[in-house]
Amino acid sequence: MKHSNETTALLQDGSYLTDGGMETTLMFEYGIDLPHFAAFPLVETAKGREALRKHFSSYMKIAAHYGLNYLLDVPTWRANSEWGYRLGYSNTELAEMNRRSVAMSRSFIESEWTGTGHILLNGQIGPRGDGYVPGKTMSTHEAQAYHVRQIRTLGDEAVDLVTGQTLNYTEEAIGIVNAAREAGVVAGISFTVETDGRLPSGEPLREAIERTDASTDAYALLFMVNCAHPTHFNHVLQSDGEWKDRLIGLRANASTKSHAELNESETLDQGDRQLLSEGFLELQDLMPAWQIFGGCCGTNYTHMEAVCKTLYPERVALSA
Repeated sequence: MKHSNETTALLQDGSYLTDGGMETTLMFEYGIDLPHFAAFPLVETAKGREALRKHFSSYMKIAAHYGLNYLLDVPTWRANSEWGYRLGYSNTELAEMNRRSVAMSRSFIESEWTGTGHILLNGQIGPRGDGYVPGKTMSTHEAQAYHVRQIRTLGDEAVDLVTGQTLNYTEEAIGIVNAAREAGVVAGISFTVETDGRLPSGEPLREAIERTDASTDAYALLFMVNCAHPTHFNHVLQSDGEWKDRLIGLRANASTKSHAELNESETLDQGDRQLLSEGFLELQDLMPAWQIFGGCCGTNYTHMEAVCKTLYPERVALSA
């Protein structure tokens, strides 16, 4: 694992593209069944690994073409004990799947990356429960104890950082940051928000970031938002405050629908690429520490290419 200072320096050296909606792409475009929305079991088969390689390669090509750095999210969002148990994995087997996921991701960098920029390897840490609904919540101490095993495993495999993603209440975020500190791993936090810009728990985004920092001595390297459309929270960023300097990126949904509407939908809503791109452009101006951008549910590489065309109009587009 890189020292935190080295990861910080690399992260500050230009913008990073990351991938789009991996799980929705695999399910709706590749026709792959993902029980419990878990991608990490694909590491076990040649077909699964090839699907993941194809997915990540399409984004690495875009990043290389536009002269961007790349943040590769190891597909371990569901590779924690609650979801591993539901999928039939013991804790020992689950640790091995985390290790294999990191090794596979690193092999993709070696075989697919043709750019001149930096690449950071990010270990995804998903919520214990549903990403959209707080449900049964944990205390900060319970969350730390729950997540530290996976975080320690990913840290031992030399990821550059771990990021808790699609988090919907602050106590779990605090627990993840403290677990990362306990394991000596660089940490990031990515909250999800509803159409009103608040976490599903009802807490304002600003308060969630400030409370996480206050409870962890600001140990987290970064904060992001994921699984939300730019129009859901751009109004929140109209007000000033130091908390905005902590918010460095967005992985956006293609759809403007609420989480509840998306849960009830039987088809994939790929949204309006132009509206999404304009939303990214507006947020880039509202987020002074902007550094990372990518997609979430419903997005594929064409969405991210459209965003790159909008953000970097002076650069030659990858496709017409």
